[in-house]
Amino acid sequence: MAKFVPDVKTQRWIVISQTRVNRPDDANEGEKPKACPFCTGNEAMTPSEIMRIGEGEKDKPGWKIRVIPNKYPITDVHEVIIHSPDHDKNIEELNIEQVTALLRVYRQRFQAHTFDGQVMIFCNHGEHAGASLHHPHSQLVLIPKQINLDALVREPIMNVIEDNNFFVTYCPDFSQWPYEIWISPKKEGTTYGEVTDEEIKDLADLLQNSLCRLKSKHNDPRVMKINPNIQFAYNFYIHHAKNWFIRIIPRMVHRAGFELGTGLSVNIVDPTVAAQELKVQ
Repeated sequence: MAKFVPDVKTQRWIVISQTRVNRPDDANEGEKPKACPFCTGNEAMTPSEIMRIGEGEKDKPGWKIRVIPNKYPITDVHEVIIHSPDHDKNIEELNIEQVTALLRVYRQRFQAHTFDGQVMIFCNHGEHAGASLHHPHSQLVLIPKQINLDALVREPIMNVIEDNNFFVTYCPDFSQWPYEIWISPKKEGTTYGEVTDEEIKDLADLLQNSLCRLKSKHNDPRVMKINPNIQFAYNFYIHHAKNWFIRIIPRMVHRAGFELGTGLSVNIVDPTVAAQELKVQ
């Protein structure tokens, strides 16, 4: 059971989850490869699946996207969404039909839990972003409604990179990380669970484009100077409430004592400059 502990002075909470210490870790390159529990043929290595997209029997090969309970949960409801059977292809490398299907699965899982608490869907890609397994996957956690989330709300649209019929990508003036990208719907007052199939097609394009832009920017020699030892890594999450957005955080820098001690973020790239550079990637 997850244990939520409040700080009565700040109204912030922490989660005590001792099962997390037992997570497997294959993200460290150079170590001997281990059998991947998320690969086709290894379905028996995971808890029994919650749902799948694709053919085949439950907990057997044939799936295209697979949703399973997290074996090492943060909260009492914690799911893993395996992006595809491919061990190495990330969202920026999958075909657009697979990305669209993945976003539909996000919506289905969001809807399944929306009345039970606050639904957070997030993705950690790369060791520096906190991924413990290499095989691309996202996660869903359900947080009790009474827990006050110290979460950002949608930032004003500034420094636009790209847009289409339903969404816009931009670098908010408030960006806390270099080359941080937000994707916001043009429609106001909705949650992710209300996104339509037509909107998801547009969203898939912008999400994949954004990650491709960031990967290209990460490989820019000028950016590599920021921290040459960090491989391409990012986090993204879908805001849990109304006026939702997707926030993509490329992990090009470390957070250090100043940030941890003050709560202030130091962004070494002006968001206006970041947007201009990302447009041409």
